Amino acid sequence: MPVISIAIQKGGSGKTTTALNLGAALCREGKKVLLIDADPQANLSQSLGIEDEPAFNLYSELKKEILQEGGQLSKAIVSTPQGLDVVPASIDLAIVELEMAGLMGREYLISELLNPVVDRYDYVFIDCPHSISLLTVNALVASDYVMLPLPGEFLPLKGVYGFMRQFDTIRKKLNPRLELMGMVMTKYDERKQMNVGVKKQLEEKFDGKVFQTVIRTNIQLAKAQEAGKDIFSFDRSANGAKDYRRLADELMQRAHQEVLPQVRVA
Repeated sequence: MPVISIAIQKGGSGKTTTALNLGAALCREGKKVLLIDADPQANLSQSLGIEDEPAFNLYSELKKEILQEGGQLSKAIVSTPQGLDVVPASIDLAIVELEMAGLMGREYLISELLNPVVDRYDYVFIDCPHSISLLTVNALVASDYVMLPLPGEFLPLKGVYGFMRQFDTIRKKLNPRLELMGMVMTKYDERKQMNVGVKKQLEEKFDGKVFQTVIRTNIQLAKAQEAGKDIFSFDRSANGAKDYRRLADELMQRAHQEVLPQVRVA
């Protein structure tokens, strides 16, 4: 049952939008999906209509692990009307790294929380902060794969190269099973030369690791999140729904490949 971190060192790249709508697309295919909001901004939780911070959330259970009181992720799981299960974030995640400081095995806390529940799901997605923080490291250590969403622009492209250097270090030192699932272009417009150029550059640098599916610029995606819904519940005929449905199909094909090529960035 693959655990997939959605991460990149750049805000506004479409991480939360991808976690939400890719999870929803897989759910509509009959898959059991868990979303984990590991970002203190709690955008994923809010995009699912979880406005008030629940008493049980990712932070509350991480805190119990830090205090060796036995955190239980199952207590924090919220079932949504869309059929998705989600572990909400908390604003207190912003201070959790200070509380982890000096703790032996601090990189494995999310893994320890996730292990008892992971077999209940076909797919688990972790929406990471937009930096290589200790929370992101925890997510990557708990994951089988990482997916990088990015718009076709210069700064997100630089974010990919920076992230991949960190990915290589984490893979070597903490999680040798971690693989790059792929990169997906978001907010894409084939009429923009920069978008097309960035996609081509990535395809040349990371052979076979750029999803063929692109997520086109679509205002309905933003409107759906504002309404606390996934794109399929909000407007299933929108381009955003069509694109995430195709991405889900491509992801399922990649997730079931027996051999995934290794990626290294010097």
